[in-house]
Amino acid sequence: MPYNGGPTGNGVARLADIAAQAGVSEATVSRVLNGKPGVSAATRQAVLVALDLMGYERPQRLRQRSHGLIGLVTPELDNPIFPAFAQAFEKTLTQHGYTPLLCTQLPGGAVEDEFTELLVERGVSGIIFVSGLHADTTARSDRYTQLIGQGVPIVLLNGHADDVPAPFISPDDRAAARLAVQHLVDLGHERIGLAVGPRRFVPVIRKIEGYRQAMAQLLGATEVDGLISHSLFSVEGGQAAAAQLLERGCTGIVCASDLMALGAIRACRDRGLSVPGEVSVVGYDDSPLIAFTDPPLTTVRQPVQSMVTAAVHTLLEAVSGAPAQQSELIFQPEFIVRGSTGSGPKVVR
Repeated sequence: MPYNGGPTGNGVARLADIAAQAGVSEATVSRVLNGKPGVSAATRQAVLVALDLMGYERPQRLRQRSHGLIGLVTPELDNPIFPAFAQAFEKTLTQHGYTPLLCTQLPGGAVEDEFTELLVERGVSGIIFVSGLHADTTARSDRYTQLIGQGVPIVLLNGHADDVPAPFISPDDRAAARLAVQHLVDLGHERIGLAVGPRRFVPVIRKIEGYRQAMAQLLGATEVDGLISHSLFSVEGGQAAAAQLLERGCTGIVCASDLMALGAIRACRDRGLSVPGEVSVVGYDDSPLIAFTDPPLTTVRQPVQSMVTAAVHTLLEAVSGAPAQQSELIFQPEFIVRGSTGSGPKVVR
């Protein structure tokens, strides 16, 4: 039996195809598509997801009316972790009936303040900032207090400012660095370097603190300034930072992003060093497709969906009139072991 709501491409959607994709009966698909009762919310969502995945247009009756607009301000999308956050936010907000407005900052394009002004003019119900100026210790924080004073609820991810009375959502960057160092020490590495971004950013500061703590506790190394290399959060930045660390004799390199880790692997290969045979490299984020690099990257996984769920819940509470929270929720990362790390050099004592 065909579905008569109309496909978005060629061909006609068949109930059997949609049912097979959703894992339900054709009768259930028919009930959902015709707006009939007797179907659980989870099953209804599964059918709609199947319809979307197969590229078919939803019936008019199933298109929910938006409760309002939510602004989402992110950095550039070249780093795959930011599209991952954006997609998770868009899905979660849509499930709650809100329409997300994605604003992406590009070099030479609109800046955060310009996007914020535009979103306020459009009457958004709230704004979520991902790795924004709140993560930069040299940036003014009054832009956020002014926004709160205007009655616009906000949530800020991956950064922190003590003087901003707003909710913050962050991964535990200190724990992430400790996990990476612990893994390399367990493999026998003693000369472990840290490749990070500019020192003014809160996540960088926290990763350095975790790295210093782990190096001191696990290796008794208290003078590690020469093993910390600052660069950009990019492949090229990771390559430059790793080149310095390799010159300093590092056999293990902890990177502040997966892109930096890919650059570090390139730096090793430029010097004829194998990964993980001679140098081990650890990334950070576990961004999409990173498991399929050569070698597959050992990395620290940001709990994207958990952070997004908490951020949306917190924001929508404020939108509904609940008092704004001034706190930071810290989410624990997960260490993912793959093929870019191996045993350290044999040390003759």
